[in-house]
Amino acid sequence: MSFLEDYYQDAGAVRVSRQQASDFAKRIAGDFNPLHDADAKPFCVPGDLLFALVLNRYGLSQQMTFSFKGMVGDGAGLVFPDEVTDRFSITDEAGKEYMEIERSGNTTQDASLIQALIRRYVEFSGQTFPDILVPLMAEHGVMINPARPMVIYASMGIRMNRLDISDPQLNLSDSMLNLEGKRAGVTLNFNISAEGEVVGRGEKSLVLSGLRPYDQEAIEQLVQSYGLRKQGYQG
Repeated sequence: MSFLEDYYQDAGAVRVSRQQASDFAKRIAGDFNPLHDADAKPFCVPGDLLFALVLNRYGLSQQMTFSFKGMVGDGAGLVFPDEVTDRFSITDEAGKEYMEIERSGNTTQDASLIQALIRRYVEFSGQTFPDILVPLMAEHGVMINPARPMVIYASMGIRMNRLDISDPQLNLSDSMLNLEGKRAGVTLNFNISAEGEVVGRGEKSLVLSGLRPYDQEAIEQLVQSYGLRKQGYQG
């Protein structure tokens, strides 16, 4: 049984409640982005949960790209196709597209590997704020709006040299921020290792909006507030 079963319902269409989305973000990813709070407005299901559900259902291919097309709201009925090719989409029941997946190379259905990779990737992804984003924003002299921190998932991809591995580990290799007015694109590159060998690489792309000049005091308050939210939940 997959640990993911606590975080969605599947009765013809896949649905994720606000509470399930919030629990996944906090328990599995350590992600306290307010967009995923059960009472948030606006609210969206974590992109990492959609990524996890795709791997859980269709397996892990050597090359995979996940492009996010829209924010999944509370209880949206998602259609995961029974039959898929090397390019397919996750839509809602009305046909609105939320994620496009491209894959190639060999595919494994090894449940232990897939669940381990999901956990490691989601844990890595949850470190984005503040560990990675704050130094990156400081370097470029910009910051997100503390009152409305908008950090949106754009895409992610993985490229595996081989699939005959166990206990994969993920580590950041480099990060980049490209400014476009009051928005910025952020790319996080990472290595996937097993038994001391790099067996794959990947990248995660984000969009930051509502940017303003960097303010050290405001950032410190935002990080402190984030930490208190995390401590309050875990405590």
